Amino acid sequence: MDARLNLFGSAPAIDLKAEIARLRKARNAVILAHFYQEPELQDLADFVGDSLDLSRKAAATDADVIAFCGVRFMAEVAKILSPDKTVVLPDMKAGCSLEDSCPPDQFGAFRAAHPDHLSLTYINCSAAVKAHSDIIVTSSSAERIIAQIPPEQKILFAPDKHLGAWLNRRTGRDMLLWDGTCIVHEKFSVTELLKLKAQYPDAPVLAHPECPAAILDLADYIGATSGILATALASPAETVLVATEPNIIHQMRLKAPHKNFIGAPGADGNCGCNMCPYMQLNTLEKLYLCLRDLTPVIEVPQAIRVRAKLPLDRMLAMTAPPVTGD
Repeated sequence: MDARLNLFGSAPAIDLKAEIARLRKARNAVILAHFYQEPELQDLADFVGDSLDLSRKAAATDADVIAFCGVRFMAEVAKILSPDKTVVLPDMKAGCSLEDSCPPDQFGAFRAAHPDHLSLTYINCSAAVKAHSDIIVTSSSAERIIAQIPPEQKILFAPDKHLGAWLNRRTGRDMLLWDGTCIVHEKFSVTELLKLKAQYPDAPVLAHPECPAAILDLADYIGATSGILATALASPAETVLVATEPNIIHQMRLKAPHKNFIGAPGADGNCGCNMCPYMQLNTLEKLYLCLRDLTPVIEVPQAIRVRAKLPLDRMLAMTAPPVTGD
């Protein structure tokens, strides 16, 4: 993509990458990019990775501004962990189907209806839902945390029912599951994946646990995005099939250009529906504008921030040394 943009009618076009570099220095900003962002955003970020890991890395810097190329709940976590830093998101409409599936008022009522249940909540939710929760988990930390909860303690798990069901199978628990899903991971086609497996019989399938059980049943490895990346790079296979948002393949190709990485297809084999439409809202142009104008800015009310940080802190305490991976 041409990184030059004319934002001012007849004025000369600007070099977006050069301007972002200038603003990053002028604003004392750190730029974060999730694995699911467009490659051009990954390439200019200071850190690329999973959302919690990115927020913790940003908190450890002396940056005044965090520009989070990701989705809204991720930027909220950055603000929760770095309340004194300005956090901006290139597009405030960059939400998440899991967050949307779990409105705070409905989740609060769900909790109130099950007072004897411990609330284990996936990080892919709003700050307000985190504030209603007992422990926040990531896909890589959840099993480790569940192992520390007495077996007689009832648990409710929100918002991803596929991740919850996979954890139930892994742990033998019977967690009460909220009915939420990731629109990206639900789009993978079992039929098309079987065709790929037939075409590449020696290729391992690496899948994110947000996928439905029928996809996970075909996987050789199931784990968070960081785990999928590490496994893809460590595998001796020449071809690897990847059942998560396909922009992570950019990092795989950078680190192992000799390998063939293939994203799991959607229903018709090449619909492009396995790309996150929310992540696609962030662009180079919007990153430039948000650094220039320091807007859209992420605000988390102090009362919610304090309550939301407690279950995050509990997760970090239960997973020391830390486990990364959304």
